[in-house]
Parts: sequence; C-alpha cells; structure tokens
Amino acid sequence: MRESRIRLGVDIGGTFTDVVLEKDGQQFSTKVLTTYVAPENAIIDGMQQVCDKAGIKPADLGQIIHGTTLATNALIERRGAKTALVTTQGFRDVIEMRTESRFEQYDLNLSLPEPLIPRQQRFTVSERIGAQGEVLIELVKSEVEKLVDHIIDGGFESVAVGLLHSYLNDSHEQLIRDVFQQKAPDIMVSISSEVSPQMREYERFNTVVANAYIKPLMKSYLGRLEGRLREQGVECAIFLMHSGGGIISIESAADFPVRLVESGPAGGAVFAANIAARYDLDKVLSFDMGGTTAKICLINDKTPKTSRVFEVARTYRFKKGSGMPISIPVIDMVEIGAGGGSLAHVDSMRQIRVGPESAGSEPGPACFGRGGTRPAVTDADLTLGKLDPNNFAGGTIKLDEGSSASALVNELGNKLEMDALTAAYGLVEVVDENMANAARVHAVENGEDLAEYTMIAFGGAAPLHAGRLCEKLGIKRLLVPTGAGVGSAIGFLRAPFSFEANRSVFMTLSDFSSQQIGQLLTDLENEATSFVRSCDDQAEILSEFKVYMRYSGQGWEIPVALTVEQAMAPDSEEFKRLFEAEYVSLFGRPVDGMDIEITVWAVNATTPTPAVDRVHELEQGCEARSSGTRPMFDPAIGQTVEAEVALRMNMHDGDFVNGPAAITEDETTVIVPSSRLVIKQPDGCLDVISK
Repeated sequence: MRESRIRLGVDIGGTFTDVVLEKDGQQFSTKVLTTYVAPENAIIDGMQQVCDKAGIKPADLGQIIHGTTLATNALIERRGAKTALVTTQGFRDVIEMRTESRFEQYDLNLSLPEPLIPRQQRFTVSERIGAQGEVLIELVKSEVEKLVDHIIDGGFESVAVGLLHSYLNDSHEQLIRDVFQQKAPDIMVSISSEVSPQMREYERFNTVVANAYIKPLMKSYLGRLEGRLREQGVECAIFLMHSGGGIISIESAADFPVRLVESGPAGGAVFAANIAARYDLDKVLSFDMGGTTAKICLINDKTPKTSRVFEVARTYRFKKGSGMPISIPVIDMVEIGAGGGSLAHVDSMRQIRVGPESAGSEPGPACFGRGGTRPAVTDADLTLGKLDPNNFAGGTIKLDEGSSASALVNELGNKLEMDALTAAYGLVEVVDENMANAARVHAVENGEDLAEYTMIAFGGAAPLHAGRLCEKLGIKRLLVPTGAGVGSAIGFLRAPFSFEANRSVFMTLSDFSSQQIGQLLTDLENEATSFVRSCDDQAEILSEFKVYMRYSGQGWEIPVALTVEQAMAPDSEEFKRLFEAEYVSLFGRPVDGMDIEITVWAVNATTPTPAVDRVHELEQGCEARSSGTRPMFDPAIGQTVEAEVALRMNMHDGDFVNGPAAITEDETTVIVPSSRLVIKQPDGCLDVISK
C-alpha cells in the first residue's frame, strides 16, 4: 500500500454530511445532504467533491477517519436488530426496573424510555458468580445449548449476554459465547465483560444490550462503506472516531459499535481543544450546533471533560436521569434538540416550543423547497436576515424566503397573532434561551462561572447563534475557527489513536494491596495498548491512569488521575492525598474518619497529541472591505438594523468589522451582534469581542 499524508475526515450529521480533506497543510471541504437510506452515498459524493477541489484521485488518500450519528439515531429511533438478552436467573427485569430513582419527584405521569429488549426476548440461565468473583452456582453447558436452540428458533439476529458480577469473572459469559459460536455462528454475540466490565448491573446490562442491538446495523453499514470506498479505488485504512475523543480501527468499531455513540460531537470537542491550545486558553466553552442538535462542552486546561456514563434518548426535555445510561468512556457534554432543522410549534399554553423533533435533510426546513411545511430554526434565521438565500451552502442550495414566511405564519403566527418576522424573533429567542439555560446548568453542575470562559463555536448553525448566546451568558469573547461549518470533521483529523480499558475491582484503602493493583493496572495497560497497536503498530503510545474513588457509604465516585509513577508503585497514603484533594476541589472539605473505597480502575492508551503553534494575537487594524449591507433583525434591541456584510475570504490578518454584521463563507455565516466587533486573527479565526 502506497503511503500518503493526505487525510480525509467525514462526519455524518442529522442534516448534512461534512467532508474535509487535508493535503500539504491545505484544507478542502464540502457539505452534502445526508442520505438516510444509504449514508455511504453522501460520503462518496462528498469525497469526490473534495478530491476534485484538491486535484487528486480517491486512490491518493492515505487515511480516512469517520464519525457518525447512526448509532445514536438507531437507539433513539429503535431501528436495531431483533435482539435477545441472556442473564442470570432472577435478573431478567433489571433493564426495566432501572434504579428506581425518580428524576422528577412530583410528576405523577413520569415517562421513562422503554427498554430496548421487551420482556419476552429476555432469557435466564441458572448460574451465579459471587461479589468476589467466586463461582457460587456452576453454569451447565447443556442448559446453554437448549437456550441457544430456542434463540435460533426465535429468529434472533443478535444476543446480549450480561451475567451477575461477570466483570470479576467472565468464565460463564465466555462459555455462553462459545456455545453460540459452535451452534449459531451467524448470530452476533456481545458479552458485558468485554463491552463494559464495570459494577452496577443496570448500567452494564443496558450497555451490552445497546451494543448488541445496533451491532448488526453498524457492521452492515461499515462493511458497505468499506466496499463502496474500495470500488472508488480507495486503498487506505479506515478508522472511526469513538465517543471518548480518540480513533479506533474499523474492525474494533464493528465489534463495539456502542463506543461510536456521540462520536460526531466528540470530534467537535477535540477540534475546540485544539483551538484552545493554539490560543493558550484554559477555560473554554465549546458550542457545536448542527442541523439536529446543539452540544455544549467544558474544556479546561485544553482538555475536554470526560465521563464514564452518559445517557441517550432522554424522554423528559433532555433532563438528566430520563434516558438510557450507556457505561463507556465519553466526552462529557450536554446535548439538546436545538439545531438548524429543529421544528417549532405552539403548545397548549400558547408558548413557542422548539425541538427536539427535526426536519433533518428529508424534507429539511421549509425554505429548502423539498416538501417541508413546518418552520425550522433555519427558516427563522432566513426571515431575520441572518442568511443569504442565494449563498447557502456555497450557493448549492437556494433558499425560498416565501416558504419560510408561510411556514412561520401558518404554524406560529396565526395561533399567536404575529407576523412572520415577529414569529421568527420569538422562535430564535426561545431556541437561544434553551441553549443558554443548558450551558448555565452544565456550568453550575461543574462549579464553573461562564463569565470567565471563552466560547469556541462551530457547526453549520453555531456561528449564526453564538454571538447572541454570548450576550445571554455574559461571555466576552467568541472564537469562530476556519472551517467552523465542518468543525467535527476537522476534529477527527486532530484526534489521537486511543482506547480506554476499565474494570471494576472493589478495594478499600484500609485493605490496600499494592501487588494486586500493580498487576491490575498492567493488565489494563496491555489491553488498551493492544487496541491502539491494531490502528498503528509503529506510533509512540502514552498511558494515562485513572481510578474512581468515594467515601464508604457514598453512592457515586469521583475520578482521580494518577501519574505513571503513582500507578506503577501504588501507595495508600498517596491515593488518599490525591482523592482528598479532588474531593475538596468539588465539595469544599474532606470527610474525616471515613474509609475510602476504589471501585473502578481505568487506563487510556493514546498516541501523543502533536504540539501546536501559539497564535500571535492581533489587535484591530484596518477596517475590512465591505461587500454591502443588508437588513438584519437584532434580538438584543428588538429591531431591524442595517448590517455590514463582509466575505471571510477577503479579510486580511488584523482586519476588523463592527457589529451589526454578517461575515459570510460557503459553509456558514458568522453573525456579529451590535454589541460586538470581530477581528481576523493570523490563523484565520474570527475573534468576536465586546466593544
């Protein structure tokens, strides 16, 4: 295989598929409408477009990195395979009973997501592993064989195996998989001790069920994609972005597709962290708004905040606790149904509501002229003058202002006695306030003051709304990077190869075993490193160690990072000091006289992140050349103003534009409110600051 440094990043979103090609330091990008029936078609189309722009053939590509919302959408829309769950006798209903906690105490009509697998598709075996990993009831192979025959007769495509305490002893899960491979090799099997070897049955069972549920779909899609790319002459390796912010091989992605949930947003967070490093920013709010959702992430010390549990398919206004928990390493972010395609309606209280339902790309917002009749955020942006109807997506999609106005009046205006402009104003203020509230709550939950943060905005719709969001949040500085419209796809090209291995082994500091810990962390390091080696067998690999600790009696633990030295020569007093320092930073004081417990151990193997050049920031210089003006509604003052229009490609380093203004480019438009001015920095970023 010929080596090439030409790389392609591909992000499939709910409305657009973004494709970015990097060659000799240059970027070539495009946005094409996502093709839901066969998502690979949009990838092939976008790849051909950027290859033509770069003057190369697909065969010249050296690496393809792909992220997708397909796994998330399959879980939300319940489009997975016919799946069976095999579990320990007596634990058949764990995924339905959940944790019995109520996220909304006084709601008598509480709505929770139905389990992915109905009760009649859950089966049990007579076995039992104890809390220390000992075998209490031996699993009998003949019982498993009868169960496998029954599952074969049921026409199941995929099986999830989740047994009690299998994260400590996986022998019974391995036996079940072995029997399936012998008797039914065509049925895909996922075992919880590999997918999510962590304590807490509900989260672990739910994660392995989700993996099994989407595995046939994702395996089929990845196989089709690889085949189509090979037909186009592409010979290079194909990698997938995972939800933890790293890259894994296409083979690993096919085996563990649950790790692809949130892969697109993770790329965006990596992109924002790269910008933060270039500007030496320690407190950054990443704001990614696409066609279907808006994602908000805190980035401290140039590193996105991470978590090991997150939720999908929330049923209660995106409220924490109302979704399906997935227990895998993930970049911690808040996601709400607010994108360019999010649809608006009037509720029973005569209030405008926006999202989570989205027009997507089929039919798309009303202004797309593809059959949409309900108003989307994009329709409101067009009516308010934020978008140029003749220059959307580089002029490839002509927007129909009349259709937008009609949709706004029919759905909102007639019910609330508003004209199209007022309805658009109300719609946009609602969606902006929804996003601002989500950011405020996320910051408070993490003990942060957003006034100290810089916002980095990207995604096709984010630059249209970021300036107003900064006004609402009291954020003084906003950066809109080059390629903001395809930011997540660029982030894929900045991500390291990485994989996190974790395992639950309960231990107290009063019963601390240095030898056991050393062996456990070594095993996890070897496991994580082997995944990374499957992607790149030559690269340098770094190991990052983390343990999750709590005081005895507490329900949840906090992450504590270890250096290599602390991991390889574990000491109980050092572990206590590190835990108490983290605990005090979160809660203000330690708890005296209580033992400390360790529940989860994790090792992340990663290739080094390349160093970035620090940007030499410029003050405002010359006023940028104007391309004219256009009327634009400014929600901060509640009236239409005459806004300056400038082409981003014509701005020179240090050029500035006073708001109100619209800075246009092929993939998005940057709206500069009346309260701000924008300066172009040497790396191409637009620096939007308070006047």
